[in-house]
Amino acid sequence: MRQMNYRHAFHAGNFADVVKHAVLTRILIHLLKKETPFRVIDTHAGAAIYDLSGPEATRSGEWKNGIARVLDAKLDAISAALLEPYFTAVRAANPGTKLGHYPGSPAIVASFLRKDDRLIACELKPKAAIALSRYMGTDQRVKTIEINGWTALSAYIPPKERRGLVLIDPPFEETGEFDRLADALTAAHRKWPDGIYLAWYPVKDARDTAAFARKLSNSSIEGILRAELIIANPGAEGLRGSGLIVINPPWTLESELKTMLTALSDAFGGGGRSTRPLLQWIAPGR
Repeated sequence: MRQMNYRHAFHAGNFADVVKHAVLTRILIHLLKKETPFRVIDTHAGAAIYDLSGPEATRSGEWKNGIARVLDAKLDAISAALLEPYFTAVRAANPGTKLGHYPGSPAIVASFLRKDDRLIACELKPKAAIALSRYMGTDQRVKTIEINGWTALSAYIPPKERRGLVLIDPPFEETGEFDRLADALTAAHRKWPDGIYLAWYPVKDARDTAAFARKLSNSSIEGILRAELIIANPGAEGLRGSGLIVINPPWTLESELKTMLTALSDAFGGGGRSTRPLLQWIAPGR
């Protein structure tokens, strides 16, 4: 796989974030249906909040074809209802009428937590870790740790609640990250087979993602759902799609994803942008 550098301040609120966080919120909604507390472990949490008027976001402008486009889209009633919890979390980060900030995954998760639910938010890069800690402040439900996310994945599972979600959103800055992600998911599932896992990956080369899917399908894991949204611009460089792996997905998630991926594909399409959603089981559930 070609090396890539996914600096999130440049890409905050882009189409990949929208898909990832829309699915994240649907899983959180599922976890909230039971009274027993749950724990979320965010292995590569980032800075929690991103200024869309900052130099990085201004330079890329990716959020304009991401969250801004979806918020302005005309959605059917079912899609709008499924996406509303996600939209609510985004609006909560923007108290005015202007879209000026985008919440990262730890900010979104924190907005859903009840009194006894917990979040462990891990970030290794010092500047992002400081921003993350500052954003969470004294929230007793959240523990921020400056630690390598791959180390955290092994160290913090299974959680004492025995119920919850592991979010793995690595930056894909090094070669071999697909193999590393597949191996990490397999090892984590061995330690905590009943947990829900949500892992993000970039789609740049179809051969890489196909090999990644094959490796997971040949693992011992059952119940692996794969979702992708491809946005292909002829001659465009860089990220051409966003992918998610969900292990032990809530039983409603497949049908919800079918609806949401279609709606998001339509919202991101047009203006010379062709879109293509993909939803498949890599390994059937138990």
